[in-house]
Amino acid sequence: MSEKEFASFDLAAMSKGDGYKLLASVILPRPIAWVVTRAADGSVNAAPFSFFNIVSSDPPLLAISFSSTSDRESKDTLAHIRDKGEFVVNLVSEELAEAMNITATNAPRGTDETKLAELEMAESAVVDVPRIAASPVALECRLFQVIEPGGTSTIMLGRIVYARVLTEAFSDLERLYVDPAKLRLIGRMHGAGGYCRTRDTFTIERKMWPL
Repeated sequence: MSEKEFASFDLAAMSKGDGYKLLASVILPRPIAWVVTRAADGSVNAAPFSFFNIVSSDPPLLAISFSSTSDRESKDTLAHIRDKGEFVVNLVSEELAEAMNITATNAPRGTDETKLAELEMAESAVVDVPRIAASPVALECRLFQVIEPGGTSTIMLGRIVYARVLTEAFSDLERLYVDPAKLRLIGRMHGAGGYCRTRDTFTIERKMWPL
């Protein structure tokens, strides 16, 4: 087998824009947190974030990274979470991709993106923030920790306190077996508009020691 060539990058020597472009193009696919928050005046906000994942099951924690914007002190979503301490992470199915994309627009502060995208909202179980009714998965969360690592990003850890999952997505509800194909989730890929479907999967049986 011929030796493969690799391009090398010193992240510390790269511009912030180039560093983002490189990392967002190679860490693939990324799940999408469609975050719904409520402002102090009661208005609702929705926005998608792909620098996101679950980071612990005990306690149940997820992480979302927020980048600063040039036109405001912080993103509405992060400001609302800091203020209210509650939010809902909705996962995005193929059917909701276009609506999600509408809520990603840089709308003026205070805009209710759920109305902009004509989303039907539903009451959550334990937090005072609505969920997106058509989302196959809704994770109700409370703020756990805000991490300021320096630079232009803020990392927020949220504790998942309640989960709602589409019943038909379970192949065996009692044993909590989920059929990923029935969730029809999408993931974030490279570039400004790259996405993928998550229905094309394969299985590798886990090996036990000794091999």
